[in-house]
Amino acid sequence: MHCVSCARNIESRVKKHPGVLTVNVDFVSSKMFVEAEDSVSDGDLKKTVEELGYKILEEENQGQIEEKKLVEQAKLRAIWALALSVPLMATMVLMYLDMMFPGQLWVEAILAFIVVYVLGWKAHVSAFRAVRRLYANMDVLISLGATAAFVFGIAAFFIEVPVFFEIAAFIMAFQLLGRYLEEKAKGKTSEALRELLELGAKTARILVNEREKEVPMEELKVGDIMVVRPGEKIPTDGKVIEGQSSVDESMATGESLPVEKTTGDEVIGSTVNQEGALRVEAIKVGKDTFFAQVVKLVEEAQRSRIPIQEFADKVTSYFVPAVLFIALLTVVVWLILGNWFVAIVAAITVLIIACPCALGLATPTALTVGIGKGAKQGILIRRGEAIELMGKTKIIVLDKTGTLTKGKPAVTDVIVFDQTEKGELLRLSASVEKNSEHPLAQAIVKKAQEQEIEISDAKNFKAVFGKGVTAEIEGRKILAGRRILMEENNIDISSAKYALSKLEGEGKTAMLVSDDKKVLGIIAVADTLKEETKQAIGELHKMNYKLMMLTGDNRKTAEAVAKQVGIDDVLAEVLPDEKVDVIKRLQEGGRVKVAMTGDGINDAPALTQADVGIAIGSGSDIAIEAGEITLVRGELGALVESIKLSRATFKTIRQNLFWAFFYNVVAIPVAAFGILATMLGPIIAAGAMAFSSLSVVSNSLRLRKIKLQ
Repeated sequence: MHCVSCARNIESRVKKHPGVLTVNVDFVSSKMFVEAEDSVSDGDLKKTVEELGYKILEEENQGQIEEKKLVEQAKLRAIWALALSVPLMATMVLMYLDMMFPGQLWVEAILAFIVVYVLGWKAHVSAFRAVRRLYANMDVLISLGATAAFVFGIAAFFIEVPVFFEIAAFIMAFQLLGRYLEEKAKGKTSEALRELLELGAKTARILVNEREKEVPMEELKVGDIMVVRPGEKIPTDGKVIEGQSSVDESMATGESLPVEKTTGDEVIGSTVNQEGALRVEAIKVGKDTFFAQVVKLVEEAQRSRIPIQEFADKVTSYFVPAVLFIALLTVVVWLILGNWFVAIVAAITVLIIACPCALGLATPTALTVGIGKGAKQGILIRRGEAIELMGKTKIIVLDKTGTLTKGKPAVTDVIVFDQTEKGELLRLSASVEKNSEHPLAQAIVKKAQEQEIEISDAKNFKAVFGKGVTAEIEGRKILAGRRILMEENNIDISSAKYALSKLEGEGKTAMLVSDDKKVLGIIAVADTLKEETKQAIGELHKMNYKLMMLTGDNRKTAEAVAKQVGIDDVLAEVLPDEKVDVIKRLQEGGRVKVAMTGDGINDAPALTQADVGIAIGSGSDIAIEAGEITLVRGELGALVESIKLSRATFKTIRQNLFWAFFYNVVAIPVAAFGILATMLGPIIAAGAMAFSSLSVVSNSLRLRKIKLQ
């Protein structure tokens, strides 16, 4: 495909094929995506496309090889075209100095013919096919302009007119140079996706009868035990069953620090094991893996179209016919004014200077680079439209559990009374709680284990529903639970009331610990804030977003967390279906754009209702399909990064479109009014046209270097 018009023409023809439901042809990646009924075969679609003069490559790697081959061929054609055009410029100088050598016109004609029709044959074939199919593309303009100049060069053999051979040659030479540079730059826009594909492991080392065997990834099955040595990639998503190590998950999450892994932890395929040897049970293979889902999501997002692009595409569809009309009108007007030289040169310049490709490339190149950049940083953008909507969003609604907080209770305070030591209080409470499955009990046991406190065996363990637990530790009765448990066992809690009220006021769950006589202390447990939450909320305030916490948790806890992070607007004790109503109310019938950030599971209905749903999670268990944007790292700082990326990408799209429109709106009238009506005019126009497309692609490539953190 030589321009966006080619892609749209293929779409139009394939859409008309019986049984085809949807079709999308992506000019940037040169890929076609079709959804069709079972009655439509690949052969039918291939035949339809090949009838238009295009070739279909079904294998991904075959396509990449062909792409490299085409870019190399384009480079050689451009070099030869420029090398043969330079002597033509020299002959033009000789002509002006009245120093022509014998047979000069023939030399010019032969050189120009080689450049225009031998090296530039693809443009003419593409133009012929387009005209035959009753549509116009960029190549129609190039072919017409170069051929018109060449024909007037031939006329110089018979009548006394200026020689246009050098104009014809330089038009095609600059077009070939521009196409080569554009193809090379376009290839770079998809580099992020190619890099993702290259990250995948090619083989896996599995255990068969306790002996290691290396197998291709295609043969790996769920349940296989993989052996992963230090420095090797983990072949697929799995669970560690033996060993401990640190794993570099930067390719998946964007987090530069290694993550500690031990028995029972899940690992993501294609991440790198760093220190110890691991044995990992495969739990997902093939298209079900986290990595495969990411690649699929990025491909789908990069070919998605956003509202602003629809407008540009509509303009592009009328662009070439409009340019042809303006060129014809230019000839007529200048002939009426009696200046045939300006009529010819100005019309050729109009044909050559116009650049619909810049309009067609403005949005998809920026989207491709931006979405690819996000994927490498652990920001998965499922729909390109989210990038545009994020820039219009005024309100960000945040869930509490799992979004602002870690979603796992942890011990926050250990308060002791009556000369009891903190370590002893933790030992007694952990010993009582170790048989309990309650999340709060597990948090206390975990805290004791972290401090390497020896946990004793408990006897006569008893869980009192909704109140706490009791047990005997080394012949001593220990109680751990709410104040009602203490009151029922006649334990005086007067010394603990102040601390108890203070902790509860902070939204923490306070657990009293006593023996059968007196209160020994209080252990407070809470769902603690994630590391980046406070800083991220501060940055969101600086970005002038209105923030709201929307949670099903109790009001006291919600308000305590909101106060900690600096969120003023809090709605607590809200059920999942009620969250949808809150989002609707905030949207004010579509007048206000609202983003919702949640864990992607409990918040799925609200994420769907929001203009931009942002799912936040951690590791391979994320519900990638839950939102328009998925933050793999699981920290709120990634939300700030996704906003920065969205803003930068949409800003680039606007810059590209402004430049593309501005260039054509200025350049075409300049050409038509004869301002460039000199022998160098069409040559300057050809260079400007090539620069226009290249500048749009180059501007999009700048997104690869933006800093998000």
